[in-house]
Amino acid sequence: MKMNGKEIVLSTAYLAPVEYYVKLYHYDRVWVEGFDHYAKQTYRNRCVIAAADGPLALTIPTEKGEADKLLTRDVRISDHGNWRRVHWNAFEAAYRHSPFFDYYADEFHRFFEQRYTFLTDFNDALCRWVCEQVGLQPDICSTTVYEAATAGKEDFRERIHPKKDYRTTDPEFVPVVYYQVFDARNGFLPNLSVADLLFNMGPESLLVLRDSVAAPSLTTKKTF
Repeated sequence: MKMNGKEIVLSTAYLAPVEYYVKLYHYDRVWVEGFDHYAKQTYRNRCVIAAADGPLALTIPTEKGEADKLLTRDVRISDHGNWRRVHWNAFEAAYRHSPFFDYYADEFHRFFEQRYTFLTDFNDALCRWVCEQVGLQPDICSTTVYEAATAGKEDFRERIHPKKDYRTTDPEFVPVVYYQVFDARNGFLPNLSVADLLFNMGPESLLVLRDSVAAPSLTTKKTF
């Protein structure tokens, strides 16, 4: 169910959390910001997955720009720390026993073999791939200029943030509980990277995205 034709502005994000993809599902048009000043320690270059010992943050290193304030669209990915192999190994360790990892692994691995120059291109390619796998067809557009006030659009550019509690910043988001590999050890960990949802739920990920929103018509939430 779409949000009555509403539009939303989001930041670019590396395998964004489930909350982000709930927005992709429920809004008629999604604008991804590229003309804001790049900020570190956000989902722009970070995702969080469920490792054996609990949440694990994976961060893409970026090259330092010559200017003090670099536009997000101009941020380049660094090769520092052999991060592609580190991230792939982390995904494999965390999800090799999940129901759908083997099904998606070959295509997913290619993203960590190919060298993207710009962070936004890498994020966008991953996002569109995830959407294709789960049957999600969002209308995603890139901004062409920065607007501090997004008239007529919901502004979630800084509301979906690893240091902010979604229960406060986004009360409409009510995460559905689904199976996770280490839930017997760690309990259910909500709002992790969409990769966690994809590898654990596969095509049924779309149902989780559909139901993870508070609405009068959703008196109960389906638990998988």
